[in-house]
Amino acid sequence: MRKKRILVTGGAGFLGSHICEKLVNEGHYVYCLDNFFTGKKENIAHLLSNDCFSLLDRDICLPIDLEVQEIYNLACPASPYHYQLDPIQTLKTSVWGAMHMLELAKKNNAKVLQASTSEVYGDPQVHPQEESYWGNVNPIGRRSCYDEGKRCAETLFFDFRRAYRIPIKVVRIFNTFGPRMQPNDGRVVSNFIVQALKNQPLTIYGDGKQTRSFCYVDDLIEGIFKMMDTDSSITGPINLGNPLEYRIIDLAEIILKLTGSKSPIISLPLPSDDPKKRKPNIELAKKNLKWQPTKKLEEGLKETIEYFAQILEEDASLSSGT
Repeated sequence: MRKKRILVTGGAGFLGSHICEKLVNEGHYVYCLDNFFTGKKENIAHLLSNDCFSLLDRDICLPIDLEVQEIYNLACPASPYHYQLDPIQTLKTSVWGAMHMLELAKKNNAKVLQASTSEVYGDPQVHPQEESYWGNVNPIGRRSCYDEGKRCAETLFFDFRRAYRIPIKVVRIFNTFGPRMQPNDGRVVSNFIVQALKNQPLTIYGDGKQTRSFCYVDDLIEGIFKMMDTDSSITGPINLGNPLEYRIIDLAEIILKLTGSKSPIISLPLPSDDPKKRKPNIELAKKNLKWQPTKKLEEGLKETIEYFAQILEEDASLSSGT
């Protein structure tokens, strides 16, 4: 296999760190770019001493000049809690970041992958969601900085391809979970696990009958790599996610069972523009990538619970000074 120089933006984040690790293990030279707004140095600490790994502590909103053959663009806060903290910066990260990565790809004639999102479908009126669906997105709501930022990034990717023949890959990532998620990222899996481990009430927004589909991180990363390895005729967008659909209330019950927690379940008001249903149609991924997830939800949750239990134990030790 030919060794490459590869840039991973958002490389210290949940998904980015897994990509960096896999690329380094394959012998590639990896530039990890992250400004640590949501990424954590702990996620890539084990790679820092590797001669094939360089950490670039900088913002993707600034132009960058590197010699690379491939770019994985994952830089952007992905949970509603984090991307709503600074919505203008979130929009800049999606749009300016995409522009800078495409300009870099153009200069290097590099293949560039955009980590888009199921949020481009908004609160969908088509179920399950397939790539031909244009979505139902509120352009002026609290989630719009992320939803519309990612939609605009996809526009830039396809315009660059049409104008300059840039080799692009676009994947739309549905709910993903696993080790290296942040305990405080506000996403439902991490929320429920941390609350259960702390014996705090599990907070459900609305009646809990809204649905999501949950893909384990290892499956998702495999799909991303399969997409990057396709020839230039396959650009996407292609959905990556698990088509098994669960109600939020049912996910809460599963996590309570797996943790043995006695936490009660409480209901809070539903946030604005929160999708009622979310389930990917992955027929394109099956056909073009020969990919589909294999990890069962409970197996993935057990590994994620073990990860969070260790994190909480370490935090407790630091707090107590032991």
